[in-house]
Amino acid sequence: MRKLFSYSFLPLYVPIVFLVVWHFGALWFDNEMILPPAGQVGTLLIHPFDNLIAMGSLVTNTVISLARVMAGYSIGILLAVPLGIALGSSPFIGRLLTGFLGLFRSVPPLAWVPLFLAWFGVASLASSLNIPYGDVYPYFHNIKLSMIAVIFIGCFFPMLTSTIHGVHMVPTTFLDAARVLGASKTDIFFKVLLPCAAPSIVNGMRIGLGIAWMCLVAAEMLPGSLSGVGYLITHAFTIGRIDVVIAGMVCIGATGALLDWIFRILEERKFIWKRLTR
Repeated sequence: MRKLFSYSFLPLYVPIVFLVVWHFGALWFDNEMILPPAGQVGTLLIHPFDNLIAMGSLVTNTVISLARVMAGYSIGILLAVPLGIALGSSPFIGRLLTGFLGLFRSVPPLAWVPLFLAWFGVASLASSLNIPYGDVYPYFHNIKLSMIAVIFIGCFFPMLTSTIHGVHMVPTTFLDAARVLGASKTDIFFKVLLPCAAPSIVNGMRIGLGIAWMCLVAAEMLPGSLSGVGYLITHAFTIGRIDVVIAGMVCIGATGALLDWIFRILEERKFIWKRLTR
């Protein structure tokens, strides 16, 4: 019982040690511009709806950032997954496009920023979709096309690579067995190939979402951005509010961890058979 009690609280040990080190580190530096006290940052986090440095609350900025990430990430899924399945299942398409796409795989998302600014400028979803002024207009206006493009390019290639890998790892014996039993190409695709490749595809989506959040701060530093956690962090640093910087980082990390947890739950519930085949 004592061992079980200790093991159940094991995930709390490292955060507690981290907070203790942070507390004494802040006392040692005695400079909020270097390391503000943990309690000061905690006060901001337990009042997430308070207005910070005249830029809105943590919740408001986090929701705006989440909308931007989901916009770029959704486009990445819609393009990367079908393309990855096509590249993995068709030798002709794979040979045709793999070399060309490989030219862009190693280009960092930040390297695309000047090009995206030249293409899209400060255009937003509101202007692109011709949304009239009203209650919803500010939300779409805050989602700039250049930001979506940076987030998209960051998450696209990890999802594409994982999808191709998942398709290639489908055992040929499964495909051959389905053909021998008279399955059509449609049945083989939806009932054999896609389910077998799904764990790798979902893992790629999970990795892509993490990278999308990493690209967020860079995307929100682009011209035209006046909101979002990334912009809040950048602006807070310029006025010396390091406590707001850390609070914004915690919000990004917590939101990303929550979304990653959702993917882990999905993997545990839907792909338990994958662990049983090891």
